[in-house]
Amino acid sequence: MSKKALLALVLAVLLPTTSYLLVKYYGQRDTHMPQRYFFDSVAVVEKNGKTSFDTVWHHVRNISFTNQLGKKVSLYDLKGKIIVLDFFFTRCPTFCPGMARAMKRLQDSFKMNDTTIVQFISVSVDPQHDSVPQLRKFADRFKADHDSWWFVTGEKSDIYDFALHEIKASVADVNIDTAFIHTQDFFLLDREHIIRGWYNGFDSVMQAKLVRDIPLLMLEKDRKKSFGDFLKELFGRS
Repeated sequence: MSKKALLALVLAVLLPTTSYLLVKYYGQRDTHMPQRYFFDSVAVVEKNGKTSFDTVWHHVRNISFTNQLGKKVSLYDLKGKIIVLDFFFTRCPTFCPGMARAMKRLQDSFKMNDTTIVQFISVSVDPQHDSVPQLRKFADRFKADHDSWWFVTGEKSDIYDFALHEIKASVADVNIDTAFIHTQDFFLLDREHIIRGWYNGFDSVMQAKLVRDIPLLMLEKDRKKSFGDFLKELFGRS
């Protein structure tokens, strides 16, 4: 095995598991989970004669796509999965190829799992041109795993409404052109489809933070999970 391959293997194992160990060792008090960014309303809660307020966080609505295999898929098909999502188009001459390479590195960091933990989605903002064969060609160019990394297309009006009003892309990237969405950010959604962060695909520090934040979200619902159980879930081993 070459030194480069060995280093990639070590990083793929250590980055996710290190985050797990930090959570288990320091606990909720000292571990900073990825924050929630957008809320829809504040609910009034009455309990035992006391009034409190509960934030109703923005849950990204469902949307249907066609992926690079010609399969009809939707966001809510991914029940229980963490999602990393970006926007691209296959004819992009500037930073889309670089974003795809960054997403490939993310995919490789978690490639040993059984595809039930995290899903990567690249959404075309040029659906008129990005047909299924074009998406497949682009996916194959970057050696995408077709199960865990979808390249998707759909109705342009639906995609742009989804990007601007559900993912809040223009809030994350204030310089975005709303007439043609082109951003360098990856967006992280938790298992309940709540936005937990956005990360510049060309910033190595932010990319490292994204790799750390994914396993933190894995553990968010079950902090009593054993380390062995975590490894089985992460790497798909029995």
